[in-house]
Amino acid sequence: MAAHIRRRLRKGAATTAVAAAAVAALAASQAPAATLAEGPAGGGDPKAAGEDTASTDGAATGNSPYYTDLPPLVTPNKPGSSSSLPAAGSAEAGIPATVLAAYKQAEQTVATTDPGCRLPWQLLAAIGKVESGHARGGRVDANGTASPPILGPALNGQGFALIKDTDGGAYDSDAVHDRAVGPMQFIPSTWASWGQDANGDGRKDPNNIHDAALAAGRYLCANDRDLAIAADLDRAVLSYNRSNEYLRTVRSWFSYYQRGTHEIPDGTGTLPTSPSTPSPSTSPSPLPGAGSGPSTTPSPKPSPDKPGGKPSPGPSKPGDGSTSPTPKPPTSKPTPAETFGSLENAGTGPLRATAGQTFDERVTVLARNALGAPLGKVPVTFTVTGNTGTVFAGGKKTVTVRTGSDGTATAPELRAGEKAGEFTVTAVAGTGRPRTLTYAATVTARQADAIARTDEKALVAAPGQKFADAVTVKATYQDAAAAGVTVTATMVKDPLGLFDNDKGPYFKDAAGKPLRTLTTLTTDAEGVLRLPEIFADDTEGTFRLRLTTEGGASVTIELTVRAPEETAPEETAPGETAPEATATPEA
Repeated sequence: MAAHIRRRLRKGAATTAVAAAAVAALAASQAPAATLAEGPAGGGDPKAAGEDTASTDGAATGNSPYYTDLPPLVTPNKPGSSSSLPAAGSAEAGIPATVLAAYKQAEQTVATTDPGCRLPWQLLAAIGKVESGHARGGRVDANGTASPPILGPALNGQGFALIKDTDGGAYDSDAVHDRAVGPMQFIPSTWASWGQDANGDGRKDPNNIHDAALAAGRYLCANDRDLAIAADLDRAVLSYNRSNEYLRTVRSWFSYYQRGTHEIPDGTGTLPTSPSTPSPSTSPSPLPGAGSGPSTTPSPKPSPDKPGGKPSPGPSKPGDGSTSPTPKPPTSKPTPAETFGSLENAGTGPLRATAGQTFDERVTVLARNALGAPLGKVPVTFTVTGNTGTVFAGGKKTVTVRTGSDGTATAPELRAGEKAGEFTVTAVAGTGRPRTLTYAATVTARQADAIARTDEKALVAAPGQKFADAVTVKATYQDAAAAGVTVTATMVKDPLGLFDNDKGPYFKDAAGKPLRTLTTLTTDAEGVLRLPEIFADDTEGTFRLRLTTEGGASVTIELTVRAPEETAPEETAPGETAPEATATPEA
């Protein structure tokens, strides 16, 4: 019945006493103003969303506190009419001009670089409202930078997550613990990976609304999410802050802004007043009304003797109709020394290797407890993500290693695949509120440090003819045959190979047309390469062919085009007569 009343209130029937009571109940209970089934993105299964987030995402905010104020029940305008909204209106419904422009600019940018994500600016607005009240009501300077900077509380494990300093205080002015920073409340370690320079000033500033909004948009689109799909949108929001209450609140504002809003002057917005208190565990669980079946959670009821007061609790005694679960006896909680607190990089260096080779560096992480001391026996899952063919020793792409007594866990050796490119190694540890570290890695193409001809024959051809001898070279790396090395062959004018030639010898393409550069050549298993046939045009002279390998080795080969020499007639000595030609008798 309460849900039915709320739906009617949203349609504008808010003048009766029943409506007033329902409004009070909603405000007191902090129930979402829009259920997860509303809006074009639809609903979703928050439990499934939580599972995805736990496996692939950290929390952009470090699960910092956020504002829980909900949107008013009366929507700012009718659906589809946002373009004709008035320029003035309630500060609660409006969005400061610079902040609104940043959200919309981020939507347009992401639509160009990642159209499959279908990021709506209203989602950025909902998160910006919940995280900072739209940069404290639009208190930004002319460049869109929050003034003063927006900093969350120290994430010191006292009521919040424990995140040791990762930026030396560069972003959050705290060299002991991290703090969430800026209008979109990024923790420094996440900003280091996702920070953007959206306003083109050469800086990635988490306190700048343009930079922060674009970074938030790209973060929400991670893992190939399509935000028009309800489950993907829920996963994205939970990756920002792993809390069901957070998801409810953001969804409420998202639905609200989809119905319309208006622009207000910078600095005139209202700041929410109800910060959250992070719970010890933010592991998502199914939300009432979000699943496929009806919720069994009783709706709060307004107190009959206190209009607008807090809802009275439902029945609580056994046998009186309560659906609350039976209380469980208290269990002993792990001490701070036993509680997993943080996961850090333990000195892993750059991850680079040549195709087919083993990486010299191995990924190593350090687990700490809630007091900041090393913590042993923590399972850490390492995962390789990418299409280079790289795997851990043993051929697996995912392995789990427990930390030792010193708190460190080292992944097995990485073996590079045959395809050059970039990939990532992700380390995840902890349950309920997992910690994630991501390492960038690179596989480079096979290289050679030397290349030379296998013979020294002069290469000569007559104008318009084909060179009789083929060009064969061998590439080596550290004096060993370099197999699978890419070689580029180019006809050049000068000894250094700085200028391409448009005359003289040439190769032929598939259609038989002249081609003076080849880029698809590769050495065989012995490091040997035999070039395709080379032809001469009508221009005589000495020309050069330059071969360059992946790795920078090169060799320049001379090609000569000249007409064949004519044979001179024999000279007759003085007093001698030239021999007469002998006639051949006819048959």
